[in-house]
This record gives sequence, C-alpha cells and structure tokens, in this order.
Amino acid sequence: MPELLTRWGRELDPDRPLPDYPRPQLQRDSYLNLNGRWSYAITGLDVDRPAAWDGEIVVPFSPEAPLSGVNRQLLPDQLLWYRRTVSLPDGFVPHNGRLLLHFGAVDQTCTVWVNGVEVGGNHGGYLPFALDVTDALSARNEIVVRVRDLSNNAGPSSGKQRLARGGIWYTAQSGIWQTVWAEAVPSAYVERLDLVPDLAAGVLAVTVHGRPDPTGTHVTVLDGEVPVAWGTATPGEPTRLRLPEVRPWTPEDPFRYRVEVSHGGDRVRAHVGMRSFGVGPDEHGHPRLLLNGEPYLQVGVLDQGYWPDGLLTPPSDDAVVHDIATMKKLGFTMLRKHIKIEPLRFYDHCDRLGMLVWQDFVNGGAGYRTAAVTWPGQYPIRLRDDTLLGRWVLGRSSAAGRAEFREELRRTVELLRSVTSLACWVPFNEGWGQFDAAAVTEELRALDPTRPIDHASGWHDQGAGDVHSLHVYTRRFRVPKRPDTRVLALTEYGGYDLVTEGHVWSDKDFGYRHFDDAEALGEAFAALHHDLGDAVRQGLGALVYTQLCDVEDELNGLLTYDREVLKLSEHLIRDALRALRK
Repeated sequence: MPELLTRWGRELDPDRPLPDYPRPQLQRDSYLNLNGRWSYAITGLDVDRPAAWDGEIVVPFSPEAPLSGVNRQLLPDQLLWYRRTVSLPDGFVPHNGRLLLHFGAVDQTCTVWVNGVEVGGNHGGYLPFALDVTDALSARNEIVVRVRDLSNNAGPSSGKQRLARGGIWYTAQSGIWQTVWAEAVPSAYVERLDLVPDLAAGVLAVTVHGRPDPTGTHVTVLDGEVPVAWGTATPGEPTRLRLPEVRPWTPEDPFRYRVEVSHGGDRVRAHVGMRSFGVGPDEHGHPRLLLNGEPYLQVGVLDQGYWPDGLLTPPSDDAVVHDIATMKKLGFTMLRKHIKIEPLRFYDHCDRLGMLVWQDFVNGGAGYRTAAVTWPGQYPIRLRDDTLLGRWVLGRSSAAGRAEFREELRRTVELLRSVTSLACWVPFNEGWGQFDAAAVTEELRALDPTRPIDHASGWHDQGAGDVHSLHVYTRRFRVPKRPDTRVLALTEYGGYDLVTEGHVWSDKDFGYRHFDDAEALGEAFAALHHDLGDAVRQGLGALVYTQLCDVEDELNGLLTYDREVLKLSEHLIRDALRALRK
C-alpha cells in the first residue's frame, strides 16, 4: 500500500492515540481510554483462539491503515483477533455500580470476551455499541475481540470500501476503527439523552433514557455558567423546558447552551443549539431550505472522511478540526458527510464551529449494476425501487438486507438526533442498494420529523422527501422545468482534478475534468460558480461541490489527500462562492 502521511499522523503517539472524550453529547467524569497498543492475530475461520499473536496493532486504526503499524488486508475468509489486559484504577467502579465497555465502531461483525467470558458483540461496521462487562471483571482483565469483515458489497453496509479498490471505491478496512473506552456508572444511569429544540416556541425538549431512580431525574439548561431553565424529568418521556430570550444557533453565530442532567447518582453533560430546519417558499415562490424560519442557501462540499494514514479513522482531533475550519474559512456553510458515520467528536466540532451537515446513511446491498448506478449520470434513466425487478437491479433483493438497513437507519437517527448542525438526512445515493425510498423516507420522518430528507441523492428519484436531488458533472447544469414543491439541490458537481506532485497517494488520476495547472483550474472553478449563480436565482437551493480533499485515486479535492496543499487560493474560492449569493 502506498504511504502518504498527514502532519498529524507523523506526530502520532502510538501509546496515546485519539485520547479525547469520544461522546461529547453524554459526557461523564468516569472515563478510561483503551486506545493504544494491543496484540493482534489474523487466522483462518476455524480458529477458536490464536495459539500465538502476530504482533502489535495501534488501536483504533484498522490493520490496513499505515498508522496501525500492521499494513495487512483482512480477507473475508479470515478472522482478526485483538487482545489486551486492563487494570482498573482503585475505586473506579462505584459500589453496586457497573462497568461499560464501549466501542466507537468495529467493522464488521465482532464478538467480545472479558476474562474468557463472552460478554456480547455487534454486527454492523459504522455504529457504536456498549457492553456491560461488570460480572466478568477481576483485578486484572483480559479483553479479546474477534472480528470478521465480508467487505466487497456482500450485503451488509460497507460504504465505499472495496477489496478491488479504484476510482470512486477505496481501500477496504476492517476491525476496530473508533475509540475503545471503559466507563463506570451507577446501577441506574443515563443510557441516552435526546435534545430536540423547538425554536418557534422557545422550548428545549429533553428526553432522558434509563432505568428510573427513586431520587429522581433533574435537568438544568445553562447559558455559560448561568442556569436559565430547569425541571424534573421522567425517564423515557420528553421534558419541555422554556428558555428566556432564546439565542438562535446559526453557522455565523454557533451559540450553544449547556445541559446538565442528574439521575440518581449519575451526572452527565451535553450542549445544544436552538435552531430549526424546514422547507418553505422565498419571495419569488421558489422552494427553499429554511434555517430558523428563513431561506438559507446551503453551499457545501462533499466530505468523504478518508485519510491516507488512518483510512476511515482521523489521525487526531486536530485533523478533524482542520478540515471543518478550512472549509468554513473558504466560505462553505455545509458538509455532506458522504457514505460514512463519523466519530461523534466530528459532529460536536461542527456544532461548535458552525458548519451544517447533510448526513448520508451507509450503503449496503450486493451486486451493483453499472446500468443502474453509473449510466443515469449520462442518460435519463430512472428506475422504480419498490418492485422485484428494481430491487434486483439495485442490489436489494434480500429481505434480510433490507431489514438490516432499516435497523441501522433507526440506530443512526438515535445516535445523531441531538446533533445541532445536522440539517438533512440522505438515505440513498446514486441507487447504491436503494429500495423502497418513498417508504423509507416516511419511516425516517416518523423517527425524526424535525429535519428535511433528501431521499435519493443523484438519480432514481421516487418523488418523495423534501429535496429533488441531482448530480451533474460532465455537462452544464440547467434548472429543470418541473412542477415540484421540493427544494432543488445540486448535491454533487465539479469534481475538477489536478495532480499535485509530492502529495498524491497513487499513480492513478481520477476526476471528472482534468486540469494541468492551478491557473486553469481556478478559471474553470470561477466560471462554474458564475453560471451556477444564475441557477440559484432561478430556484437552486443547495449545492455540494466534489470534493473537500483528494481520496486515493481521486484527485478532485480542493485539498490534497494529506491536507498540505490548497490547490486554489482562498481568495478565489471565497469570491466564487460569494457569486452564488448575489
């Protein structure tokens, strides 16, 4: 595998990688980070436990990632094993308390043992899970994790990973790729916290999930250090707290309130911004995305969340902040998080810095067919996705696979519901594993009625959701004539590529229009956005440029893959984006 390191990867301390608290929206003081050096082994499927270990791996980087120190590809007919021992600090677990072992994400199916006792596992490579390991604890604790990853569109959600990588498909990764951590809690504790703003009413709805405690549950909302609202809560039921003189959250003023919850002996902290999203007409009658009741043009960039040294895992928290802050400085107001669910710190930084997020769900399914997922970019092909034929062509014939997607959709909404900056859900992209998009949209709206939905990004529009979403790369974009009350959005465009010597990952060069030098690229970038300004005035309501940075063979990023070079001047990019709003 080629090696291209970021500055953060070069500075990585393998004994203390990604040490920051991994769940900012439900934060406690009882926290033990388990990232760092673990033992690993790769075996056949018939092994019950490795007889010997192959070496060390730096968790939470996948074995395929250079920062793991392993640089080996796990295959579908192999098992990946992890092992480490942990001694808990004296008094870490309170009397009658519990110890939770958290995994931010493990790709793709795993089983966990503590001191030889099987304590649970998980299926699905992009969502967090926690295991209560209290009953298996001893003075010195051995943790063993077994992982299998089918990769390659075998059905389960795999995102853009491929064993046969190339073009728009990237290196397959496996195993633990987000923070592992232990947390001590009392016997009755806050399991989840939902924060849902009602800006028009000046009310924050707080739902505390967990077993009831006889001492009660109390919620306080603070402006800085000053309490502004408080009340008692019943676990599982929303408590509506009215805030005086509400200060709305916007990308220009990303103000957040603090939220503190006491639940018996448990204490947790969070943040929330008061804002609203919706759809409504502008002064000319064009459907627009609304922020806090007013039309707001969302100018975004496609953000794949890949790193040359960490793959899906960012090399540090500072690296995440760099991407968000750089795009904001350039004039973008939104990131479309493409086919990936990020570690929760990413969303917290977007909340804090003021960057809107469109969240794609992770695609699954099997056997994508070129005529269904590629040709529609050039030809007016639209498939129905609720028929036997449509599901087969789009790789969703399996009823079990469709049920799995719906379950992951529910878990994703549950995970990200309280993210202030999350402005739009995107269930399907370019037909990849798409099925029953209209019905899925209604299920999603029932789970979260507070956000717009782009039900089918790119093509195979089923007439559902709040957004009519188009991808246009190789031809001039024109506003379609359409009797449609949905917002018109150009959710992928551009893709202009430029090779930056010394900052490329491979000798391949994939993009949608190639340029030999930065001057020619800049002229084309400016002309493209000048033309799109006319489309905005005719009703185009959101745009997503491809893309934030190069990714493996794709050299169409504004930044190089190592984030060292901005290919165009900041001044040129800001002026081009400013032209969209004139």
